[in-house]
Amino acid sequence: MARRAQLFDMQQFFQALGDNTRIRLLNLMGDQEVCVCYFVEILGGPQPKISRHLAYLRKAGIVSVRREGKWMHYRIVMPPHIGATQILRQTLDWLKEDKSMQADKARLTKACCSPSKYPALEGAPLPTAITEPCCEAC
Repeated sequence: MARRAQLFDMQQFFQALGDNTRIRLLNLMGDQEVCVCYFVEILGGPQPKISRHLAYLRKAGIVSVRREGKWMHYRIVMPPHIGATQILRQTLDWLKEDKSMQADKARLTKACCSPSKYPALEGAPLPTAITEPCCEAC
């Protein structure tokens, strides 16, 4: 673990948090695993752009991805650096209080409850709560 923390790129971590789209993606993930199709629907951006932002978050070490058939599921993982983990947790807590972030979460909940109203989400798996720890330190 110490070696992983030494290799952690702090500059890239802060740059990942310095973009509004990436912050919105982290907010939507929260404590759940979410299919990329929901991000596209909620944020209203083109899928390639959303995927580039998700790739940036992956490279920064704060999200992971899992493929299930044609669906890509994303979730937050805590960085191997304790300071970065504390910053990320505080940021996620702050997002819960922000009105625009709450509005994004409300749109996600609405899309999950009424997927038939969103043709792009047809057959998409619903976001699932994460029950296991998201880092070695948890």
